[in-house]
Amino acid sequence: MKAVLKFFLALCALAGAGAASAEATFYEHDNFGGRSFAARDPLNDFTRIGFNDRVSSVVVRGEPWEVCEHVEYGGQCFILRPGSYASLGAMRMNDKLSSARPVDRDRRHDEGRYAPPPMDGQITFFEREGFQGRAFSTERDVVNFDRFGFNDRASSVIVLGERWEACEHADFSGRCVILRPGRYPDLRSMGLNDRLSSVRALHPAARYDEGRYAPPPAPVYDWRRRPQERIFEAPVTAVHAVYAAPTQRCWVEREQVVKNERGDPNVGGAVIGGIVGGILGHQVGSGSGRDIATVGGAVAGAVIGANVGRDGRSVATQDVQRCAAVPAQGRPEYWDVAYQFRGVEHHVQMTAPPGRTVVVNDNGEPRL
Repeated sequence: MKAVLKFFLALCALAGAGAASAEATFYEHDNFGGRSFAARDPLNDFTRIGFNDRVSSVVVRGEPWEVCEHVEYGGQCFILRPGSYASLGAMRMNDKLSSARPVDRDRRHDEGRYAPPPMDGQITFFEREGFQGRAFSTERDVVNFDRFGFNDRASSVIVLGERWEACEHADFSGRCVILRPGRYPDLRSMGLNDRLSSVRALHPAARYDEGRYAPPPAPVYDWRRRPQERIFEAPVTAVHAVYAAPTQRCWVEREQVVKNERGDPNVGGAVIGGIVGGILGHQVGSGSGRDIATVGGAVAGAVIGANVGRDGRSVATQDVQRCAAVPAQGRPEYWDVAYQFRGVEHHVQMTAPPGRTVVVNDNGEPRL
């Protein structure tokens, strides 16, 4: 009798463990940001917890979950397999969920009811700033960049899907920063240019102090192809190379100021004027040209200085800052590409000029 009772209790414990293992955490923003709440039991109305039409990303553990557009599991529904869904945009359910419930893993469902499988997180390091030079990508933890010939070489980073912790030394030691999904064109801003030696993915549901995060990155588009995703070729209709905004170059010029004063010519003024003019002239040109510029500056300065006190006028000088816009040079920052898909015009920004077509999915979203 005791053996039967123990067996029955064991079955109950297993059943309870199975129910408890089904958990979903819902987040207010993409990439697991903003407010969140975790659920282990069915929720037929998100309004009760102030989260109706607010969910943008989800983490599912243990068993699959069914998420629905309306309360009481109505409207369009998708089944989410265990994994991290950084954005519900791929299934067009962003800010649309109103109810959710766990689903028995062993129960068969039509394949069309399942959401696209979640993508693994990926981080790509570039040897030069602006995502240029050699690149190194990983979807797994790397304890030492030496193994890939990339130790102390990273200058820019692109993060997809998950948060990653990047560290100064091997084995995730030294100074570390948490990188959110996005584009980091220059690691100098966080003092880690050419200094990274290890990196690891972080659990989506884990919470960290805000001081551990790197400055917010520029948005990034996850262009990776999803499993079993149909792709098409859309014709390119226009391409525009976009350069960086013009920079401002400033310099200091010395200008004359004439004052009405009477007095004798000032010989001392010629000496002082010559010295100041020589310094200004020496900053222009290079090589033999520098000597010529220096002499010219000295003569001009001496003339200005010698004029002090002549003809009842005083000619002084003052420093004036002048600025001018300098057009950006070199490679474009990106290419703005327009393409047509099913009668609708789309735009995408690409880091390289496209060919005659762009690969897209069924929603017209670009893929690589």
